[in-house]
Amino acid sequence: MTLKKYNPVTPGQRFKVISTYDEITASKPEKSLVVGISKTGGRNNQGKMTMRYIGGGHKRAYRIIDFKNDKEGIPAIVKSIEYDPNRTARIALIVFADGEKRYKIAPHGLNVGQKVECGKGVAPEIGNTLFLEEIPFGTIIHNIELRPGQGAKLARSAGTYAQLMSRDGKYATLKMPSGENRMILCTCKATVGMVSNIDHNLEVSGKAGRSRWLGRRPRVRGVVMNPVDHPMGGGEGRASGGHPRSRNGIPAKGFKTRDKKKASNKYIIERKKK
Repeated sequence: MTLKKYNPVTPGQRFKVISTYDEITASKPEKSLVVGISKTGGRNNQGKMTMRYIGGGHKRAYRIIDFKNDKEGIPAIVKSIEYDPNRTARIALIVFADGEKRYKIAPHGLNVGQKVECGKGVAPEIGNTLFLEEIPFGTIIHNIELRPGQGAKLARSAGTYAQLMSRDGKYATLKMPSGENRMILCTCKATVGMVSNIDHNLEVSGKAGRSRWLGRRPRVRGVVMNPVDHPMGGGEGRASGGHPRSRNGIPAKGFKTRDKKKASNKYIIERKKK
C-alpha cells in the first residue's frame, strides 16, 4: 500500500495524505453479501441523544464478514480485494471450491488468485486460518478468537497483529497489539499475517469536511463548556479546567478503570505498555 500527498492548490489539500487504493481490484461489492445499514445519529429508540458527536456521513452498505472461519477442509481462491467503508482494513472476497462466496479481513500481502484454507493440518501461510495449537512460535497473526467458536474479536483493524509467544498446557501466550501478554485457549483460531492497509495511521484528512463524510461531528472540549455541562468547565476568561477528567468525573490520566475483580484478569500475564 502507498500513500499520496497532494499539492496545496486548495487549503483542504495542503496537508492531505490519503491512500492510493492500489491494492483494490473491484469497485462494487458482492450483492449476496451486502445488507442495508441505517444511521442512528447517536439517538436511541426514543429519539434522545445517547452518544455525542455522531451524525451525518455518507450512506453505507454493510458487507457481511466471516469472522468465524468455520468452513474447514474446503480450499478457497481469493477473487478480489475490496474497500469496506465500515472498517479501516481491506476485505477479500473468497470463493470456495463448492461455489460459496464469503468476505474476510484481508491480510497484508494477500493477492488475487491466492489459495486460502482453514482448519486442522493447514500450512501456516498468509491468509490461512489455524488453531493456536498448530501455529509455530513467533508467527504474526490476526483475527484471533477469545473463546472457541465465538468468532474473531482481536487484532482486526488496519495494520494490527499479535504474536504467538509460547504454549503451556491448554493455553497459548500471545503478545497483543497493545503490548499486553495474555493467555488464550489453544483451541481458538487465528489467521496468519498482519491486517492490510498498514499505512492507515499515516493518513491525514486535510480538512474537517472529510470527518463529516465519515459521520463524525465536531468534538467540543470540556474546558470551554459551562460548569453545569462538564467538571472542567467554567472560570473567568480562558481559565483552565483543573485536573483532566471525563464528563462523568472519571480522571483521564493515570487512573485505572479496569475492574480489579474482572474474571479475565487471571489470563493477563503482563499489562499493556504505557
